[in-house]
Amino acid sequence: KFELSRRDMFINGALYAAAIPIVFDLIQDLGVDFGEDAVPASSSLELLEHLSVVPGYGPEQGVGTKYQVAAFAGGCFWCMEAPFDKLGDGVIATLSGYTGGATENPTYREVSAGTTGHAETVQVVYDPTLVSYEQLLDAYWHSIDPTTLDRQFVDSGTQYRTAIYYYNEEQKRLAETSRDDLAAANTFRAPIVTEITEASTFYPAEKYHQDYYKKKAMKYSFYRSLSGRDEYLQQIWGPSYVLAQK
Repeated sequence: KFELSRRDMFINGALYAAAIPIVFDLIQDLGVDFGEDAVPASSSLELLEHLSVVPGYGPEQGVGTKYQVAAFAGGCFWCMEAPFDKLGDGVIATLSGYTGGATENPTYREVSAGTTGHAETVQVVYDPTLVSYEQLLDAYWHSIDPTTLDRQFVDSGTQYRTAIYYYNEEQKRLAETSRDDLAAANTFRAPIVTEITEASTFYPAEKYHQDYYKKKAMKYSFYRSLSGRDEYLQQIWGPSYVLAQK
């Protein structure tokens, strides 16, 4: 008869206990969220109201009395919050979510399946007196491969397309100018296919995906290191910039 010793039982129990959160995280990465993690994060409008911004602001206008909003799609949104957060105090908040599709209130599982038409997007709330829209554009171009259609590195599908979603004509003008300047300089050594499109309804992603690079730092670093993003960015911009903006 086979019997486990008390020591073996303890070791097995410890291994099972250690495995539970790993399995739990992997399930959530696939789009199955639980409890609070399944609830969409607060919209930027709610965030601004919480910050006591003068009433009347709305993301659909793209401009307020103090803060403004911008939106960028650059593949997996886990990788796109940090480049903007690191611009400093002028960036009030970054919010991962979905835009550019037809389905209302999409979930991560639906968007990642490529069935809704949305792109994984980061919405940036910023103070234009401290950081300019041009600086946001610069951080964006330094974080993506704008030459691949419906793909960013290891992630493939329309949900991972690159796009700049503008909220007013000035943002559109600046985005087009920055794209044309990079194309003229042949910075990326291939045609730029990033779309510049008027912003539509933005749906905040589930809370699990917000600040992922902070909350799940080890998993984020592992995913990013295997994605191919940094290798490409190092080829274009050099290793010093990549290390600074991760």
